[in-house]
Amino acid sequence: MSDPVGRAQGQRRTLWLLGALALGMFGFGFAMVPLYGLLCEVTGMQSVERMGALGNGQAGAGTDGEGRWVTVKFDTTVHPDLPWTLGPMEGKVRVRVGEARVVNFVAENRSGQAVTGQALPSINPWKASAFFSKIECFCFTQQTLAAGERKDMPVRFVVSPDLPADVDSLTLSYSVMRVAKPDAVAAAN
Repeated sequence: MSDPVGRAQGQRRTLWLLGALALGMFGFGFAMVPLYGLLCEVTGMQSVERMGALGNGQAGAGTDGEGRWVTVKFDTTVHPDLPWTLGPMEGKVRVRVGEARVVNFVAENRSGQAVTGQALPSINPWKASAFFSKIECFCFTQQTLAAGERKDMPVRFVVSPDLPADVDSLTLSYSVMRVAKPDAVAAAN
């Protein structure tokens, strides 16, 4: 025989826990936006709002950094499993803060079959990453190169005038690796 009092208490406890869980999820939904902003600020990632402002040419308008120049260097590392070569057409460029600049990278598939790769960017020094915005970049999506294909891939970027004054040079690095299951194949399955 089952104990009706114990069963009722268990059901009330379960109902109370489910209600608390629902309330917690509701509160977490409201906290997501400020938490995301805090995460972006702490880690140096660029928020969607900041990237949109920089992409619309709003960066640097009438700020103290206007007229300041910085050097942007480029570095690529291709994983040994990826039969590509990838490199910038210019190893470094001088840019005026707040102005958009385009640098082309050249990728070549050295294999006899189509291969998909993905570039993962990073900025050095780390504290400069919040002030460097990529408006257009081959790193935003996976890239598939046919056998022997050579392709120019642009990177359009802006360095914010708010870049700390002690940073006069930064490096944009790409680590490129092979994608085992490209997005198009994964979406079809």
